[in-house]
Amino acid sequence: MKISEINGSVMRGWILPALALASMLPSTIAAAQSTDTQDTGIDYPRQRPVPNATGTAQTGSQAAATQVQANGDTRYTPEQIESAPTRQRNRTANQGEDETGGASRNDQGRQGVMPTQRPAPPNEFESYVSDIADKPLRRFGAALLTPSSRDFIASPTTAVPPDYLLNPGDEIVLGLTGSVNAENLKLRVDSDGNIFVPKVGNVAVAGVRYGDLESVISARVSRQYRNFRLSVTIGELHGLTVYVTGFAQTPGSYTVTSLSTLVNAVMAAGGPAVGGSFRSIQLRRNGKLISDFDLYDFLLKGDKSGDAALQNGDVIYIAPVGAQVAVIGSVNNESIFEAKPKDTLTDILIYAGGVNTVADDTRLLVLDPLSTTAGWQQLTPADAGQTIARRAVVLRVLSGVGIARPLSQQSVLITINGEVQKPGRYYVPAGTSTEAVITMAGGLTEEAYAYGAVFTRDTLRLQQRKAYERALRDAEYLLTVAPLTSAANTGGDQVARLQALRSTIGQLEQLRPDGRLVLGVEPDAKTIPANIVLENNDAIYVPPRPVTVGVFGSVASPATFTIKPSQTIGDYVKMAGGVQKIGDRGGIFVVRANGTLLAPRRGLFSGSVLTQPALPGDLIFVPINASRNEFWARLKDLTQVLFTGAVTAAAVAAIP
Repeated sequence: MKISEINGSVMRGWILPALALASMLPSTIAAAQSTDTQDTGIDYPRQRPVPNATGTAQTGSQAAATQVQANGDTRYTPEQIESAPTRQRNRTANQGEDETGGASRNDQGRQGVMPTQRPAPPNEFESYVSDIADKPLRRFGAALLTPSSRDFIASPTTAVPPDYLLNPGDEIVLGLTGSVNAENLKLRVDSDGNIFVPKVGNVAVAGVRYGDLESVISARVSRQYRNFRLSVTIGELHGLTVYVTGFAQTPGSYTVTSLSTLVNAVMAAGGPAVGGSFRSIQLRRNGKLISDFDLYDFLLKGDKSGDAALQNGDVIYIAPVGAQVAVIGSVNNESIFEAKPKDTLTDILIYAGGVNTVADDTRLLVLDPLSTTAGWQQLTPADAGQTIARRAVVLRVLSGVGIARPLSQQSVLITINGEVQKPGRYYVPAGTSTEAVITMAGGLTEEAYAYGAVFTRDTLRLQQRKAYERALRDAEYLLTVAPLTSAANTGGDQVARLQALRSTIGQLEQLRPDGRLVLGVEPDAKTIPANIVLENNDAIYVPPRPVTVGVFGSVASPATFTIKPSQTIGDYVKMAGGVQKIGDRGGIFVVRANGTLLAPRRGLFSGSVLTQPALPGDLIFVPINASRNEFWARLKDLTQVLFTGAVTAAAVAAIP
């Protein structure tokens, strides 16, 4: 065979680990074949426990059984609920609870749990914006409408605040010591707002602040007893029935604790539906508007001042969604936002968290698909502050980075080290050549080995890594399918080979090209090529002239030897004890100091690597000769894509 030197961007620092890995493949498959294949070792995922209303864990099926589901067949307006007779309203609540398995009157004091449901599919505008942004985009706040949002519901174990007003149905735990003894008296507030304390009588507590409850009861007891100590706690809170109407995900009646607020009830109903508003959630009580809550105040500012506490019979109405505007590009939170009537494009940009660190903040692009003006329009920040946000508008903030500029406009910082007179970093004008930088560094020293110079470049490294990762994925797919499409392979062989493949691919993924550019100089060259135009962050390393040759792989005694004139590759293989029986003599290859590969091309040329003269810094590798089969033959062919030409193909060398 003749010998071909295959030039490529091959760095010895990552080739050699790959070669060593490839040489171990036959032993890897042998070990895998000896593994007991009856035990698959598969761990099936367990159902994740879901916290219930009391904070204990329950599975998804148990959580579904304890959900408070609402009557979703009928939607009620605030006026219909408020004008309905009390009996009819109670019947509506009971229907929602009885027909859907929701909380009943026996569940008073227990927390309502938001119905577990899948996220709603994207609406028409969300799909339109996602196509423009080339990524899924939902409206702001949609993350609340997931099962995890049950965390917003008030827990029955929440500490009762001092300002809480007692109501009929609440349970009070009373303790008395001293002249009168009573332990753990559980007293429920009756419909008239009283509790009955034995030997004391009725005490009116409805409407009393929890912080004042002890003094109110103490004043009543002191009429008959002296020298006593009293302790008062709330044992159980009464349940409230509220109605969530309008554009809610699951409108209907809900039983919640008396500590619940407007937000708790909205989240229990699944939040606003696709057509529901986050900006206008109204709380009505006895026909009067108590609060018109803007969820954006809570989500963006942490302001819950409008999140009113609920009372029995309250009606919550979720209004239709307002104008929606999408914000994409270099902002802190890409999403679709709901605008109020007077909101400007600047207000919408503030909702998105403003521009991010790398944004071009001097201009904005606006797309109005409903306008007669076609295409994107450019606005200044001042114009955006005067433009009212319209429905279906898409606001895009451009990035100020990631744009490739001509070499003539690029600043160039070069690192040169090794065998030069003045190693260091040099800041040079665009278009500077390697000759100019070598001159600035004082030229090469007498010990410089220009043939082994290492020239690395950032742009090459990125290109090589992308190509490597893509080729690795293709190789993994084809090698996984190969045993399945071959009739010659038994089931046990397939399992063993797949195990070996996974192990090999996993280790190959750790290897990365480093962006080396092979300079292609002659072994006796005194300098590196002079006409290479330098790019920013280029690095040049000029090593000293090596005095050794290394022999590795399937030889009797792998070692490094001192270089001698007129010695061939075969001479050094003999010095290492010769090729072992398991070695592939015809697959021997050499990685040279300049990054090129010396390897035979079978069927095309004649000659032998062993007869070629050895050069300083050569690394000689003798691969293992594995038995021939379809799987390893295909592995050999595919690895040619992964490692410049015949490097890994020679290393794996499954064909004799």
